[in-house]
Amino acid sequence: MLAFDVGRAAAAFAAAFVAGAINSIAGGGTLVSFPTLIWLGLPPVVANATNTVAVWPGSLGSMWGYRRELADIESRMLLLAVPSIVGGVAGALLLRLTPAPLFSRLVPFLILFATLLFMLQEPVQRWLKSSDGAAHDSGKWLAGAAGFQFFVGVYGGYFGAGIGILMLAALAILGVVGIHRMNGLKNLFALCINGSAAIYFLAAGMVHWRYALLMAVGAIVGGYACAGFARRMSAQAVRRVVILIGLGMALSLLIANK
Repeated sequence: MLAFDVGRAAAAFAAAFVAGAINSIAGGGTLVSFPTLIWLGLPPVVANATNTVAVWPGSLGSMWGYRRELADIESRMLLLAVPSIVGGVAGALLLRLTPAPLFSRLVPFLILFATLLFMLQEPVQRWLKSSDGAAHDSGKWLAGAAGFQFFVGVYGGYFGAGIGILMLAALAILGVVGIHRMNGLKNLFALCINGSAAIYFLAAGMVHWRYALLMAVGAIVGGYACAGFARRMSAQAVRRVVILIGLGMALSLLIANK
C-alpha cells in the first residue's frame, strides 16, 4: 500500500493548489504537481498516471472556457481530436509497458524537456501573433497535422507536460486564425489526450485514488482562489518561478538517480 497520511495529503493538496494557480496564469503546473508525487513516495509511473487523472478536470474547465471560440471552427479541424485520442491511449499503454527503473531514469529528462518547451512558450506566442491571419492551405497540411498530433498525443499520454506549446505551433502552421481560437483547439485536444490516457490509467489500476481526488480538488480550488491574486502578479515573474522549479527538480532527480 502506498503511503498516505495527513502530512502527505497536505503536501499533495498544496502542490495541486499551486499547480492550479500557476495554470491559471501561465501554464506549467504539472512541473510542480508531478515531481511532488514522486517526492511523496509514489513510484514514477504511478505518480505520472495519478497526476494525469488529477489535472484532467482542469483541462475540461479550460476547454469549456473557450467554447465560444470553438463554435465556428471548421469541422475538418475537429478531426484532429481522433489522433489526439488514439495517441493518448498509445502513450498511456507505452507508459504501462515501460519498466519502472527505466521510466525513473527518464523522468529528469522528461521534466527538463517540458521545462525547455515552457521556456519557448513566449517566443512561440510572439511568432503566433506576428503570423496571425496568415493564409495557409490547411487541406494540404491536414494529413501531416494528424500525424504530428498523433505523436503529440503519444507524448501527452506518456508524460504530458509541454504538449500545449507543440499544438499551438502546429495550429499556426495550419493557418488557424486568432490566438484565442488556437488556445480553444489546444485545450480541446489536450482534453482528448489527457482524458483518454486517464481512462486507460484508471482501467489499468495505475492510479492512487486518494491522491488523485485530493489533487483534483486542490487544482480546481487553486485556480479559482488565485485568480484575483494572479491578476496582480506579473505573468513573467510566474514564468520565471516555474522555469526555476522545473530546472531545479530535473537537476535534483538527476543527482538522486546517480
